[in-house]
This record gives sequence, structure tokens and C-alpha cells, in this order.
Amino acid sequence: MTQYKQQGGKNKTMAALMPLLLSVFAAGGMLIGYNLQQPPPLPSDSDDGTTISEGYSNFGAGRVEEVLRYIDGKYVDKVDRDELVEKAIDNLLDELDPHSNYITSEEISSVRENLDGEFVGIGVEYEIVEDTILVLSVVKDGPSDIAGIKSGDRIITVSDSLVAGVKIDAEGVGKHLRGDVGSEVVIGIKRVGESSLVSKTIKRGRIPLPSVANVSMLDNKTGYIKILRFSATTYKEFMDSMEELSKMGMKDLVIDLRQNPGGYLKEATRMLNQLILQRDVLLVYTEGEHSSKKTYNTSGPLRYDIDDLAILIDENSASASEIMAGAIQDWDRGLIIGRRSFGKGLVQEQYDLSDGSALRLTVSRYYTKSGRLIQKSYEDHEDYRNDAEDRLAMGELTHQDSVFVADSTEYRTVNGRLVYGGGGIIPDIFVPMDKVYQNKTYQKADDYISRFIYPFADKRRDALTEMGMDNFARNYQLSDEDFDAFKEIVIASTNGISEEDLDGLSFELKLRIKSGIGKYVFGPEAFYKVWNKHDSVIKKTLSVLDKSEAYLESE
Repeated sequence: MTQYKQQGGKNKTMAALMPLLLSVFAAGGMLIGYNLQQPPPLPSDSDDGTTISEGYSNFGAGRVEEVLRYIDGKYVDKVDRDELVEKAIDNLLDELDPHSNYITSEEISSVRENLDGEFVGIGVEYEIVEDTILVLSVVKDGPSDIAGIKSGDRIITVSDSLVAGVKIDAEGVGKHLRGDVGSEVVIGIKRVGESSLVSKTIKRGRIPLPSVANVSMLDNKTGYIKILRFSATTYKEFMDSMEELSKMGMKDLVIDLRQNPGGYLKEATRMLNQLILQRDVLLVYTEGEHSSKKTYNTSGPLRYDIDDLAILIDENSASASEIMAGAIQDWDRGLIIGRRSFGKGLVQEQYDLSDGSALRLTVSRYYTKSGRLIQKSYEDHEDYRNDAEDRLAMGELTHQDSVFVADSTEYRTVNGRLVYGGGGIIPDIFVPMDKVYQNKTYQKADDYISRFIYPFADKRRDALTEMGMDNFARNYQLSDEDFDAFKEIVIASTNGISEEDLDGLSFELKLRIKSGIGKYVFGPEAFYKVWNKHDSVIKKTLSVLDKSEAYLESE
């Protein structure tokens, strides 16, 4: 078993790091796993005979209301009472933990969409490129597909309003393109090869927001499922993916939970039912001051026969992702590969408030089968937010001997292997972050890849389409001449980057460009076909998967 360095002092924690070239069909904040339920009914009296209203007043609510009345009636300037209340709530929740928060009525719909697995819109994935809404892909059989919208179309007008060249942002796009189910919107598009705007009338509808981003075979026996989040539809998507892979000859399975921030606990445990071989055994349990212990056990029949299993995690794998990784690790069911996970072991419940807003409140902690608490310290919220930078600065993301163990308490897996808690899941096999993606020159050049890809691919779309996705993924190579054209864009748009700097990153930048072209022309599947072939974590996984039993043996 690999030994990890233990460090004293305050536990540093993390903020979001390195979004991995993924965009989805609707914007939404990063959601860390929670359960949604209506609030429990309040008793009319407390145990000591004090009424709830009296207790509420004693708690201090009366003082807050009194202060607000004085501000309303006496303060020197006019104030926005609602804004003051929201700030007061935010400050109150800041005294608790980083994941208890207040959701305004304006935010609630987008929050729910991301976890419900659908939204109402026109069904396009887009990017704002040079102040123009560029359609990257169209949902198959969705409203835009039915109306004839194509990848590469530029949206210029929406219902007679100009939306190009007006510095529109994602919020503005949503206001124009979202609406009620069945309502119509007329958009004017600029299409490559057309001299004038093309008008399209689109009837808005319910658009699926998939949580499974890719299903494919990594080799002739290893299936691969990339899961973006645990939404209400994830288990069904997972089972559909398993069925598809079984028909393709899958024997082993890789589940990629990197960058997955979590979501519904139930969806993760339902998936675990299909992965853990033992029946009616503990997967995870939750417990809190006012929440009694609740256990989640395996149940029901296994529908698929999986031999070797690997779960991929990184520093942004959180909550439900950690529940899955922890259960697989505790039961020695498969290998956990990558880097130490986020470290979120708190469960939230969401309570709807009378004005349409909501309170998401931490109500319990979850523990893995071995008893590990995965939650890292949040004593200092600023440290919690800056954890990603701290991990990188301390070398944890690039060097195995710098992996931080917050809690030296020893826990054991079923086979007797030593594992730790207190700050995420430590993988069985460490794979360092590729330093090139932290290279400042690469990061600056990456900002200009979209500007190069889209016009480049538009001019060659017919030839690329005729080439076919599989042939493109295997054989397409960006020529030196075309790479020179990309370098000219970067050098002309930045200060201090030379041709030699970019030549030193030519492999990585060409790979990034190729994967982007593939996604733009063929869809997300092409991105993964190109990217996964060179992914260091996946390459390591394929090299050790057949040796799983040796890694999972008792120490």
C-alpha cells in the first residue's frame, strides 16, 4: 500500500479548478450533492412547553425584524429591504458551513433544471464567439432540429431583437431563447454559404439535459462511461449505457467521475447496486444532530456481469462521486484511480420558502462503509475556497508523496487494506496532473482555440463529414501550415508569446484543436474519441485494470 505524507496544521480545501473542455445545454452553477424534500411539519409546542413562536422570538428573529423596521423608517438613505434581507440570510448561513446556502427565486429554476435532467428551451448547445451566438450542436429530434437549425449557424436576431454585436452574455441568451413549453420564437441565422439571413420559427419544448456525456469502448473489452453529475435521470442513463456496452462486448468497466461535483445521493446508491457483488450490505450511511442514522444498502439483482472495475476521480470529484468511490474502495470491488477527491461529506436538504426562494441546509454527514467521514475541514471558509490553488502550490496534484492526509485514523477495507478519511477519497493509484495544462502559455493559447476552430471547420465541414467520425479520430492530423495559422492568431492577440513557445506545445495544442474540431463537426462523442486516446489517467487505467486483484489484496 502506498504511504502518503501526513501534515499538521489547518486543513486546506478547494475551489473549482480546470473545467475540462465540457459545455452543456443549459447554464447552471456547480451543484454539490443533496437530497430534495419538503420540510418536516413543525410541532406546535417544544419539549419544555415553550411554543414555537416564542422560541423563534427568543432565537433572535424579533430583533432582526425590529432592526429592519428602524432602517425602513429612520435610515438616512432609501434602501432595498429585500436586498438587505438576502444579505442578512447569506451572512447567517456563512457562519454554518460552505454548502448551506440561500437560493433566490430567480435562481431556483436553473438550479432545479440541472438536477432534474431537463429544461425548457430550443435545444441547442452554443458558444458566444466574437460577440455572436454560434450553434455548436443541436439536440437530436429537439425543437431546433425539427426547425432545421444546424451546427455552425450564427444567431443574429431573436424575435426582431438584434443579439449579435451587442455584447450579449449567457444570461441574455437565456432570456431570449427560454420560455414556456409550446411558445414560439423566431430567430434569424447567418449560415455559411448563404448571403442573407435565414428565418426560422421554433416551438420551445422540454430538452433533456444528459448527465452521461460519453459511452464508448476503450478497447475490445473495456467499456467507458463519463458521468458529469448525478441528476434525477442518471441511473436510467447509466443502465441504458450498460445495455449499450454489453452489446458491444464489454467485460471490464471504467466509470469516469472526474470533475463530477455530485448531485442526488439516491442515484449514486442505485448505481452501486449494479456494481457491488454482495447483496443487502452497507454502502453508505448518513447521520446528523437532528437527523437519525440512515443506511443505504445494496438490493435487487445484478443485471450485468462486470469483471474488472475502475473509478476515475480527481480534485473536483465531490459528494455523490465520493460516495461511489468510497463504497467501491471499502468493498475492494475495483480500483480508484487519479487524485484525491474534493472532500465533501455533507448532505443538504432543500426547503422551499413562501416567496419562491429556497433554503439549502446541511442536515447530516455521510460516512462510508468503513466509517470514514470524507468531509474536510471548513473552519476557515476562505481556505476552503482556495484549496485548489493550495493543493497545486503544495505539489499534491503533481507528486504522490505530497498527498495530504488530514485524519491519521486508520480504517480498513473488506480485504484489510489501509484507508484514510477526513479529506476526500485517496485513490489506490495516483496519476499526477499533466503540468502542461497549468503552463501559462498553453492557457493563453487555449483562449484563442475557439476563434481558430470554428471558421476553420466551417470551410471544411463537407470534407470532414464525408471523412466520418471514426476515420477522423484515427487519422486526421492538423497540418503544420494550419498550425502556423493558429499561431499567427495567438501571437497577434497576445504579448510575450513567441512562435518557439507555441512550437514547444505543438502536440498538446494540436490535440486540443483536433478534439475541438471533432466535437464541432461530429458531436461530443468525437471529442472523447480523440481526447481519451491520449488521456494519461485512462492510459494508466488500461495498463493496470487486468491486475486489479493484486492491487486489492490485503497488505
